[in-house]
Formats: sequence, structure tokens, C-alpha cells
Amino acid sequence: MQVNRFEHPLNEKVRIYLRLEYLIRQMQHASELTDPWQHQLFFRALFDLLEILDQIQVKSELAKDLEKQRGRLKQWLNIEGVDQTALLALLDQLELAQHQLLTANRLGQELREDRFLGGIKQRLSIPGGSCCFDLPTLHHWLHLPLAHKQNDLTNWLSQIKELSVALNLWLKLVRESGQFQNQVARGGFFQHEADETSLIRLEICPSHGVYPMISGHRSRFAIRFMPFEEGTGIAETIEFKLAIC
Repeated sequence: MQVNRFEHPLNEKVRIYLRLEYLIRQMQHASELTDPWQHQLFFRALFDLLEILDQIQVKSELAKDLEKQRGRLKQWLNIEGVDQTALLALLDQLELAQHQLLTANRLGQELREDRFLGGIKQRLSIPGGSCCFDLPTLHHWLHLPLAHKQNDLTNWLSQIKELSVALNLWLKLVRESGQFQNQVARGGFFQHEADETSLIRLEICPSHGVYPMISGHRSRFAIRFMPFEEGTGIAETIEFKLAIC
């Protein structure tokens, strides 16, 4: 059965991490496309990512969060019934990701210093500013052989590899900390208490014709399902799945 999956952070740090993940995924997807028009998605996502990195100290915060995950997992060492081989491998992954993140240069620094990227960034902030008369350098680059462009895109992506690896690992562990369970919203409303929750994950069948509006903090949250089509009503009961992470 087809389902729509929604995620909602319950603190500002996870909100930033999800945005970074979203932008990195856009960049990775756009780097594999062959249509020159689609490559501009890569640049827009890249500059949005650099904007966040300029405003937030992501490197140190993410390193601390990886260390906290290691501390939690170490509590399972030598516990009967726990796959110690898998646990040790995961601890090694966390240690390596944290080390590479901390020893890396300032995140995205080489991208900021790239003259080609710098010229594009200035113009993309202008509506329609990527026209050939605004950005002849970009127009020239878009008509280079595909292999040349993909090599450049791969190189630019490699500049944020340490961030991508660490972020993906931390979010993976957070998501796996909560299991999906069946829930029912009555009259389109659901609320729940949660202890030290970071992330809410929700799955719902699109046939319900609704989308969730989620609000709350790490100890309590509420979900109100809203009709997508204006003028339509809400079913008395709406079944969905919920994971509290």
C-alpha cells in the first residue's frame, strides 16, 4: 500500500540537520542528471547549504551528538542477547565519522573560495539571474562535455563528504530509535506525551486526502490533520502510523 511519510523535528538542532540532509540529497540527485537545466538545482542547493553552515556551528555540534550516541551504545557492551560484533562495528563507524569531521577543514571552505561558484552565487540571488547574459561563465560550463561537468560536481560534493557521512549516520540512528506503531486520530486530532523526543515520523495513506500539521516540543506534541482539497471534510477516525524517535 502506498503511504506518504512525514517527519517533524521537535528541536531546532534536528530541524537544521534535516534541512542539511535535504539539501545534500538534492545535490547528489542533481549531480547524476544529464539535462543541463537540472544542474542549476545543484547550485541552488549548494548555496543554501553554505548559507546554513555560515550561520550555524554545525561541525562542533554534530561531533558532540556523535559522541553522545557512542556513549549510549557503549551501555550495550557485554549485554547478553546483543550482537556484539554489530555493536562494535557501529561504534567504530561513529568514532571514524567523528574523527574525520573534527579533523576536516572548515566545512565548505574550498567551495566558498571557488571563483566559479562565487560568481554564480552572486547572480542566482537575482530573480532570473541565471540567464546567459547574466552568467556567461555558467552558460559556458553547462555546454561542456557531460564527463567534465560530472567530474566537477563530484569534486564539489567531496568537499562536504565528512559532513554528509556524519549527518547520515546520526540521523539513521535517531530514526531507528523509534518503531512505527498504529495510531488513530479522532476528528483529525492526535496528541501524545513523549520523553526527550527529537523527531516525529508519520506514515499515512494518501487516500485519506489529508496532511499533518505537527507542533510541540521534546516532551509533548500534537498532530492536526488538514484536508488537502478546500471544502472537504475530515473523517471521524484517521488511521496512521507513528514513530517517536
